[in-house]
Amino acid sequence: MKPCVFTGSAVAIVTPFCGDGVDLEAFDRLIERQIQGGTDAIVVCGTTGEAATLSYNERMALIERCVRTVDRRVPVIAGSGTNSTASSIALSKAAQSAGVDALLTVTPYYNKASQSGLVQHFSAIADAVDIPVILYNVPSRTGVGCTAQTYQALAQHPNIAGVKEASDGFDLIQDTLNLCPPDFTVWSGNDGSTAAIMALGGKGVISVAANVVPREMHELTQLCLENRFLEAGTLQLKLHELIRALFCEVNPIPVKAAMELLGLCSGELRLPLCRMSERHLEQLSSALKPFRASV
Repeated sequence: MKPCVFTGSAVAIVTPFCGDGVDLEAFDRLIERQIQGGTDAIVVCGTTGEAATLSYNERMALIERCVRTVDRRVPVIAGSGTNSTASSIALSKAAQSAGVDALLTVTPYYNKASQSGLVQHFSAIADAVDIPVILYNVPSRTGVGCTAQTYQALAQHPNIAGVKEASDGFDLIQDTLNLCPPDFTVWSGNDGSTAAIMALGGKGVISVAANVVPREMHELTQLCLENRFLEAGTLQLKLHELIRALFCEVNPIPVKAAMELLGLCSGELRLPLCRMSERHLEQLSSALKPFRASV
């Protein structure tokens, strides 16, 4: 039986920038805020962390800093997936050497691999390391998605722990849970679907919103894990407008703006991402108001 990497809320943490560089001191402060807020795991260098715009040296500096600052208080999961199997393996090995607890590997974007190609790609990464690998299915960004049968095949690998499912395909999720063994974990990849996916048997969420409201996202997942779904539904509805605002433009544009509005770090982004429109900024500012006291 493979152990579960984490249950609850993992933050897909933003990368704070300062001019042309990464603001590692601000990054430390964000990590501490997450741990104090009850976050159950930290995902570094994911989509929300703008990993695609980071140099290799920046990426490794963030991973190493995260491991050192967290200091084993919660699991650290490093985004190591690219659209090249070879580069994904190299990043995965380096992240393992840096001391992370697990890896998050996205479906290889742009190449649009077949299902057989996806199985071979993820299996090659998992063969190359000795730590758990979490698959990341987000077809809206990558142009390719996994089937339940692909998950069923990959679930047999001893190093493949489960999937961050961000397709919002509830038929896919149900087929996956039916076909895969109990130790293949499904985590929600969309904040707004957290309670619903956990009601089906998911074990938590890898969250964008947790950057802003770590305590609330932790509480939401704990309610679900305790089978208190009526209360969880109430909290999910309370978070709805904030989550909608955090995705009114492509992630992580809104969440970086929210972090700046709350004084947590700079809202700087790297091109091709740019600052959000004034109209959406007003929407975001309004959605933040009920939560400002808890920040």
